[in-house]
Amino acid sequence: MATVFSVCSGSSAFLSPCTSHTRCLSLLPKGSPLLHHIKKPFSVKSLSSLETQEVSSVSVSPAVTTFWQWLKEEGVISSKTQVKPGVVPEGLGLVATKDISRNEVVLQVPKRFWINPDAVAASEIGNVCSGLKPWLSVALFLIRERSRDDSLWKHYFPVLPKETDSTIYCAGQRRSSQRFKVGDLILTHTSFNGTQLLNTTLGVKEYVQNEFMRLQEEIILPNKKLFPFPITLDDFFWAFGILRSRAFSRLRNENLVVIPLADLINHSARVTTEDHAYEVKGAAGLFSWDYLFSLRSPLSVKAGEQVKAFTFFTHNNGRNSSLQIYIQYDLNKSNAELALDYGFIEPNSGRNAYTLTLGIPESDPFYDDKLDIAETNGFGETAYFDIFYNQPLPPGIIPYLRLVALGGTDAFLLEALFRNTVWSHLELPVSRDNEELLCRVVREACKSALAGYHTTIEEDNKLKEAKLDSRLAIAVGIREGEKKVLQQIDEVFKEKELELDQLEYYQERRLKDLGLCGESGDILGDLEKFM
Repeated sequence: MATVFSVCSGSSAFLSPCTSHTRCLSLLPKGSPLLHHIKKPFSVKSLSSLETQEVSSVSVSPAVTTFWQWLKEEGVISSKTQVKPGVVPEGLGLVATKDISRNEVVLQVPKRFWINPDAVAASEIGNVCSGLKPWLSVALFLIRERSRDDSLWKHYFPVLPKETDSTIYCAGQRRSSQRFKVGDLILTHTSFNGTQLLNTTLGVKEYVQNEFMRLQEEIILPNKKLFPFPITLDDFFWAFGILRSRAFSRLRNENLVVIPLADLINHSARVTTEDHAYEVKGAAGLFSWDYLFSLRSPLSVKAGEQVKAFTFFTHNNGRNSSLQIYIQYDLNKSNAELALDYGFIEPNSGRNAYTLTLGIPESDPFYDDKLDIAETNGFGETAYFDIFYNQPLPPGIIPYLRLVALGGTDAFLLEALFRNTVWSHLELPVSRDNEELLCRVVREACKSALAGYHTTIEEDNKLKEAKLDSRLAIAVGIREGEKKVLQQIDEVFKEKELELDQLEYYQERRLKDLGLCGESGDILGDLEKFM
């Protein structure tokens, strides 16, 4: 959860928790951004270490074998298919069967096998789901199809995991309160405590639960002939997790689609492009044409080479080799988002982020003027700024802070005369009081947030050296990353405080423009006695 920073103009600042905002929720009704796929019959601890491990020589499960055979019988698998399911360190993945060139198609799946809003609309529940948000209709469709013996996808569902290491399934649960000792530290499965991610996760879970209750009342219970079996909240969370972790959303005409087989592909931080999925028109059988989901390799690979897009693995006997194919799920997601969506984090510190939530309090005497200025410049009463580790502050955060802190003798900038130019003034220091106030409040917010964690960064580093299970490893990594970003933010504004006496403020800039102030900042002539 983001820290809310509100400043009453001309008065002291205060902090309060924001219970209405969870960063991922706004994505759901719109079909969500790039949602992807981590298949998790096994646990993932560290992607960097996984990519150096071997592909297991253990055979895939009977369910996967049956799924593969079904794809062959349906004509999805052909001589052009250059991958197959395989047991990999992540659990289940796609393994290349031959050398692959850059941008070469490795598999194609006809549209009749896609699970998307079109599939829902063409089904028996299409009419009752027609007014729902797309993800809700697809979630109900997944649950219903999973229970049907005659479902087209009956051989696909047994391949799907019951849950992942996503924080949706582990954060804030009572069964996660196990205590044990690692070195001198007592650790529990509630190790997300104090993190922004925990509050975001709880908000997402509350949102999903509310949506389920509404569906029960409006769709499921009034249509028992269509839903003759009990649907539980656990069922709904399963479907939500499947969509959150496995759906593609960047096809030309698709915002939310699950592609059987293609969704087995895993993520690698080494892949630096998201260009891998395409929707094309092509042969979908001996005598039919259809839209196809086409998956291409981001980079070329030769057997025996280890490259960014693929990692070369050798079986234990040293004779057979195979390549696991990877894609990039999303270049822009933070580690917290990766943990929430897919159930893993990257060791890359550049993925660590913290969201500062800034707000204009309704008690501010200049509330209406400030809100008008904020909205004119693309913000609102509340603004969310994602701050990433070792990255500059996001655009707009400093002007917004100055706007929120504006008051006293600086309030003249809020007058209608300045309405079209005020934002450009806010992009530069307004006054020492204004600058000092915003620095102090942000630093206090950082210190308050840091005090909410029950371990230090040094203790987290010690824990990372221990053999933690995958979910605890995620918790420790998230916790450490958030604290590092908070320390970075605090350091940025500490440096700003040290520069307060060297800054040029609005009054000085204005006097220079009028020729009444020298380059050194000295006021010229007799004007000084009036200042």
